[in-house]
Amino acid sequence: MTEFIQQLINGISVGSIYALIALGYTMVYGIIKLINFAHGDVYMLGAFAGLYATLVLKMSFVPALLFSMIVCAILGIIIERLAYRPLRNAPKIVILITAIGVSFFLEYTTMYFLGPQPRAFPAIFKEVSYSFFGGKVTISNREITIVVVTIVLMILLQYIVHNTKIGKAMRAVSYDMQAARLMGINVDSTISATFALGSALAAAAGVLVGVYYNKVFPLMGIMFGLKAFVSAVLGGIGIIPGAMTGGLILGITEALVSGYGSSLYRDPVAFVILILILLVKPSGLFGKNVREKV
Repeated sequence: MTEFIQQLINGISVGSIYALIALGYTMVYGIIKLINFAHGDVYMLGAFAGLYATLVLKMSFVPALLFSMIVCAILGIIIERLAYRPLRNAPKIVILITAIGVSFFLEYTTMYFLGPQPRAFPAIFKEVSYSFFGGKVTISNREITIVVVTIVLMILLQYIVHNTKIGKAMRAVSYDMQAARLMGINVDSTISATFALGSALAAAAGVLVGVYYNKVFPLMGIMFGLKAFVSAVLGGIGIIPGAMTGGLILGITEALVSGYGSSLYRDPVAFVILILILLVKPSGLFGKNVREKV
């Protein structure tokens, strides 16, 4: 039982990061029906922005987190403006290929300027572990930080989507872009805001991963990005609560597979889940239950 609780704690920590990245996938898909495969690389750049903030600007954790989120929010707007907006009326396959191209561009541009080798993320705060059940279950302050930051950001996102003017515009555009435009909503600004929000959440995930694993590297967004995409599909892509739930389910599943089986199966299990969900319930777990989507 203690082993199960320990794996549950590990799974919730990693799953929270998947959920933050998955929100960007699901928000962009919900509003313009685009699978933004460059989103995992925005997460990577968020981690490097956090590294720069802590090493060069000497920021503590919270200012570094906010700095990274602002940088990536601006980056998300630039990507949408330069890469996706000119192709908004193009066939979906063209936009999808463009997204893959943007992903490669971000990865290899970063590698060109910063090098391919991993870089150590500084210990922003001293690690403290808390033990339970006679020392058989432990949780560190880093894991607690990941969960707390994720919960705060998810509550903030829900507030923005349901209680602010831009959130209402996002929901309107997701339902019917042309009708929203006729009602006076600035569709271009709304889509840019969606990219900014999703990119900021991905940046937060990047900083949290840097704090948790103590290293960042230019290709770190590939696997995390794919798993976050699986999380979004698992929960029901285009549905915000689905992305949150899908991320947590995937993180816990991976932790249980690693704990009771082998860590070698941790990565394949994500893609087995993707295949199963596409075969059994392509709309995802929340596909039929949520009426409002962004």
